[in-house]
Amino acid sequence: MAESAEHTTLPLPKLDPAPRVLIVCAPYYRRIAEGLVAGAGAVLGEAGAQADLVEVPGALEIPPAIALAARHYDGFVALGCVIRGETTHYDTVCNDSSRGLMELGLKGLAIGNGILTCETMEQAEVRADPADQNKGGGAAAAALHLIALARRFQSAPKPPRAPDDAEFLLAGTAAATRTA
Repeated sequence: MAESAEHTTLPLPKLDPAPRVLIVCAPYYRRIAEGLVAGAGAVLGEAGAQADLVEVPGALEIPPAIALAARHYDGFVALGCVIRGETTHYDTVCNDSSRGLMELGLKGLAIGNGILTCETMEQAEVRADPADQNKGGGAAAAALHLIALARRFQSAPKPPRAPDDAEFLLAGTAAATRTA
């Protein structure tokens, strides 16, 4: 096992009003899921967030479940576990669930990704344990930070915008060449 590298953990943001967060969990490996949910719940509780939990059959169903609930919550915590098996299904599930969450995030949803992708059950147990790596808690913290960032940008004044009929000089063009 590789030595663990030192890393930085940001302090939890102060959020007022308390955010509503949906934990979406795929309990395929029930014991792992319970550890992830416990870690996420503790961090959300520490931050004063209101949390709900829904379960879906597997990791591939997590992004669609979040998309369905998008208008009802400030943020989301995606939790589950995929362990490598004998086929390439592992790669499909890991890649597609991650891609789905990233696409939702790029559309503006605040999502903490706590879907473990492990080679062995032992790796998953260490990562899911709230007293060890606490990846569920880390995913909850990530969601809270993104909620805080979204609120910051929503309340910030927009920079002034040039009128639609303004003329602009294009870089590398002669001064006489103008475009609108």
